[in-house]
Amino acid sequence: MSTDTKPLKYLDPAFVSQLSNMELRARLIVEGFITGLHKSPYHGFSVEFAEHRPYNPGDELRHVDWKVYGKTDRHYVKQYEEETNLRHYVVLDTSTSMRYKHTAALSKLEYGAYLASALHFMMARQRDATGLIAFDESIHTLRPPKSTQGYVRDLLVTLERLSAPAKEAVRTSAASVLDEVAERIGRRSMVVIITDLFENIGEHDRLLNALRHLRYRGHEVLVFHLLESETERNFRFPNVPMQFVDMETGEELSLQPSQLQANYAEAVTAFTTRFREKCRERNIDFIELDTAEPYSTALLAYLNKRYRLA
Repeated sequence: MSTDTKPLKYLDPAFVSQLSNMELRARLIVEGFITGLHKSPYHGFSVEFAEHRPYNPGDELRHVDWKVYGKTDRHYVKQYEEETNLRHYVVLDTSTSMRYKHTAALSKLEYGAYLASALHFMMARQRDATGLIAFDESIHTLRPPKSTQGYVRDLLVTLERLSAPAKEAVRTSAASVLDEVAERIGRRSMVVIITDLFENIGEHDRLLNALRHLRYRGHEVLVFHLLESETERNFRFPNVPMQFVDMETGEELSLQPSQLQANYAEAVTAFTTRFREKCRERNIDFIELDTAEPYSTALLAYLNKRYRLA
């Protein structure tokens, strides 16, 4: 556990307080439902002690820590790692294209890190186990789910490290990574993928198949699709000759934006429409976010919509 007490970049106390009455419940059948929102199917094997929590009416007396009661005259219940409502993973794209922001206040990677932080806090508050997987061309960070607030701080420190200035450009291989994630997550979980979907065009079908693989393995899947809408969806740049550089490959292209704007916007719309429809067919939430919009507003709007549709 981290002992660093410096302020955390992605901890926004004002927004965390707004989430106090919000919940992110699984809509589909996943394993791990227990105390609080659900009930766990796991009994009869050794589990790791995580932390104490206050006794609530209805809790089994066999879980009361009587040693703590003798010292404090208060009833506390031992909570174990398996005693969580569900297991939750944030799968964060950290490839170089995620560092783009144009005129937005935050890059896509910073925006995604704020989203991830808020989700980690929500899940831990619900006594859910939350973990983090980060990737570019391959998985480079894997923090397994745990349910303690101290562990959430560790996850936020990890997010700060992941969003630090990059030393070199790295591409994304989301399709192969998500296939690997599907194989590596043993128990059915909620998997939240945060990415700009900047995959090679030829990999789009494979990417959809990877999402289907996650669903086939029983995971509930949410995809937060991050783009800076002004330029990445609508290609609105000053109408003067410009040189564009691919952030991941270094490839350069010189053109006047007006020559490409209409075709570009049409292609992006066609891609996202198809992606959204394919996700809907697989019971996958596909949430399009504009990084020029405050992340807090976007996340609250999604959570409220999800609650209404539950």
